[in-house]
Amino acid sequence: MKIAIIQEWLVSVGGSDKVVKAISEVFPEADIYTLVADRKTCDELGFDYSMINTSFIQKLPFGRTKHRAYLPLMPYAVEQFDLRGYDVVISSSHAVAKGVLTNADQLHICYCHSPVRYAWDLYHDYIHDAGLKGVKGFLAKYILHRLRRWDMLSSFRVDYFVSNSNYIARRIKKIYGRDATTIYPNIDVLSFEACAEKDDYYFTSSRLVGYKKIDLIVEAFNRMPDKKLLVGGDGPDFKKIRAIAGDNVSVLGYLPFDELKSRMQRARAFVFAADEDFGMIPVEAQACGTPVIALGKGGSLETVRDGVTGLFFNEQTADSIIDAVKRFETQSFDCTEIRRHAEKFSEERFKCEIKDFIIDKYNKKYNL
Repeated sequence: MKIAIIQEWLVSVGGSDKVVKAISEVFPEADIYTLVADRKTCDELGFDYSMINTSFIQKLPFGRTKHRAYLPLMPYAVEQFDLRGYDVVISSSHAVAKGVLTNADQLHICYCHSPVRYAWDLYHDYIHDAGLKGVKGFLAKYILHRLRRWDMLSSFRVDYFVSNSNYIARRIKKIYGRDATTIYPNIDVLSFEACAEKDDYYFTSSRLVGYKKIDLIVEAFNRMPDKKLLVGGDGPDFKKIRAIAGDNVSVLGYLPFDELKSRMQRARAFVFAADEDFGMIPVEAQACGTPVIALGKGGSLETVRDGVTGLFFNEQTADSIIDAVKRFETQSFDCTEIRRHAEKFSEERFKCEIKDFIIDKYNKKYNL
């Protein structure tokens, strides 16, 4: 069984990149294809950079560092990979990876992190937050319109969809009209240890971009000056977040893994306000024995147990977060139980489930 694994890009160590790494460990002989790759990222993930197959975008000006600027070329670029020699193609897709070309004798399984969010459910948010108006706005809307058409058509190239949550399975059904089997992504819970001793602060961390709603969390704690909030992470909104932070809010920027883990272990609670597809970091917080105060939408509904491993708030507003924090402080949580729940999302569980799924579909296709 000769396998190719396709990922949009390998330029930072995120959730989808860790999924690709885990799949490659299940099938170590698989070849890796991606539009663009960064050597440092590949080294960190444990890939041999010289063996990664990249697209022509890698060689374009700023192709590696500004690859998103080449979004209009990505559907064309991913179709240029020649995969004729493979029995199985596994795409890890949140944009265009599922659009690779395969033939009727090949099995194509897509692990879908999400249909293209900025082309579908976050389309209007993206246009608004980017301030795209006039000619730029028209061009962006037209490009995303074309992307939606291609994205829909390319979904028929996939034999089987695997979703990273039931939430995404429902979006796949709505957008593509396809059924999906949920296999939760791999969380390296063994790299985290539960800590029952908590300090008097709350913690949040993510890439600082608009849809993560870190600004709402900061606004909420600005209105609770007796409570301390630590904010980890970097990104386009870093200066904005730092500018609005009150005296009780510390914006720490990028945190190395050991410091991130330590902050999560000692926090009273981890606060999470994003409507996320799955959301790995709340599970990592729970692996530290830390309860999570989360928006009760999206993937969080599947990773947090309300009243057991954390609490939900219903709206992406500062008032809703404030109410949740007040409710949280009237309750107690069992560190051991929180950790036990996080272990359900382990890396070994993911590897077993994804391997069984792929081999089962392969055997059925080839009547083995």
